[in-house]
Amino acid sequence: MKISILLVLTSIYIAIIVFFYLFQRSFLYFPDENNYLTTEVINKENKVVYIQTKDNLNLKSYLYFEKSNKNTILFLHGNAGTLNNRIYKLNIFKKLGFNYLALSWRGFSGNKGNPTEEGLTLDALSGLNFLNTLGIKDNEVVIYGESLGTGVGVNVTTIRDVKGLILESPYTSIGDVGKIKFPFLPINLILKDKFDTKSKISSVKCPILVMHGYADKIVPFYMGNEIFDSINSKKYSHFVDDDHMMDLDNKAILVIQNFFNSIN
Repeated sequence: MKISILLVLTSIYIAIIVFFYLFQRSFLYFPDENNYLTTEVINKENKVVYIQTKDNLNLKSYLYFEKSNKNTILFLHGNAGTLNNRIYKLNIFKKLGFNYLALSWRGFSGNKGNPTEEGLTLDALSGLNFLNTLGIKDNEVVIYGESLGTGVGVNVTTIRDVKGLILESPYTSIGDVGKIKFPFLPINLILKDKFDTKSKISSVKCPILVMHGYADKIVPFYMGNEIFDSINSKKYSHFVDDDHMMDLDNKAILVIQNFFNSIN
């Protein structure tokens, strides 16, 4: 009798593992969530452009570009919502005199395609290629990754030599986050998109600014701290009492401005 019960429970557990393996990306990517929408209006100079990827997707993106600006940001947004959730950040970039290209991912913001680690990395590389067509070289671009975008940003900086990297609310790996949310699953065994930032960050050569809030309820602060400790290149930090989507108050804006000043 006990053996029969054990077999039933084992079968149920295996079925759960198979279910999560097959549908894991539904639990990882949230393109339809709209948690951070604000009433702020995008600046009038902002343009909507479509970035073509090598696998023939057209990604809706926001662009502000003035040839006279010395600094350019490739902005890689986080997991939930659309470009409109990040308008307040893009307006800040413009006020600071920075060009920006804010990319939306495949499967997000009405774009076709399905998000994967390989696909999102290709999206970011396509954004960098687009900036090249505007006459902006890789070593003139600072990548700003937000949450999910931090892992993508680190992937890109291991392939291309950019000017700098800003990581807002970074995770050590998707596997580490998954273990917190699904402790009953063999995450390392079944995970497809690993985004193993901690193992890669030491090979990044450009200067890095890590920003993280102590009160982050989605990606624990200790992960950002571990990422900072693992950096071998020139590094800066902004650790404050903030949540996952940081407010970018005057102090944070000054930190970003000083980061650009230090690498120019």
